[in-house]
Amino acid sequence: MTDNTHSGGCLCGAVRYQVAGPLRPVVFCHCTQCRRNTGHFMAATAARHRAFRLLASEELRWYDSSDAARRGFCGRCGSTLFWQAVGRDYISIAAGTLDGAAGLSSACHIHVADKGDYYSIEDGLPQSADGNFSVAIPACG
Repeated sequence: MTDNTHSGGCLCGAVRYQVAGPLRPVVFCHCTQCRRNTGHFMAATAARHRAFRLLASEELRWYDSSDAARRGFCGRCGSTLFWQAVGRDYISIAAGTLDGAAGLSSACHIHVADKGDYYSIEDGLPQSADGNFSVAIPACG
């Protein structure tokens, strides 16, 4: 693998993926759906569809969580893996599913108006109440 190739997968190994290209910095999403899906908040990177490929996907399941997006998870172990918006040319990847060090940085927090009341955000990163930023979130390659 080159320095720009990343791999990852679920807890049990039934779903594996590879990204041949750059990954977007990590975005922390505090929306109600992400909190319910992960048990806290989602930390996700992203890759262009053309750079992403599944290596093992027999247990990959998709849940249409809204009219605008679906969520991918392992049907065997239940690991949260992906978030995919309709009509976008990238797939969001749960950052914790990457194998080893990925050299990623953190970009921002989105949907902070929905965050849980049991924690505070004090890391100094930009925050958006609803996910819309006046400054652009760094794009994937």
